[in-house]
Amino acid sequence: MRINEKITNIAAGISMESGMKNKELIAEMANRSGWTMKEVSDVLADLSVVISSRLVDNDTICLPGFGQFEVKKKAERISVNPANGKRYLVPPKLVPVFKPGMTIKNRLKNLENNE
Repeated sequence: MRINEKITNIAAGISMESGMKNKELIAEMANRSGWTMKEVSDVLADLSVVISSRLVDNDTICLPGFGQFEVKKKAERISVNPANGKRYLVPPKLVPVFKPGMTIKNRLKNLENNE
């Protein structure tokens, strides 16, 4: 089975409605940690601010077992407007990138192997 078929099969079993919302994440983290929902909410807000500010400073943020956040520079490129066929230059830009850690990769691999 090709990788695209595997991804499609995995995605077929996942409802678009199944994404975890912020309140659900906070509730689950509060339940697992024993903290209040307010404490968890504050920690997540602080985490977001710290990660964002470090990315703006072009730093890499590594969370062992989870993954790594970093900034990549996309080169300028030529694109085509599909409506009129005109070519135009897209300037270079910085984009945030997340690389999953081995723990996440292994859990997904196990999920894929069980299907």
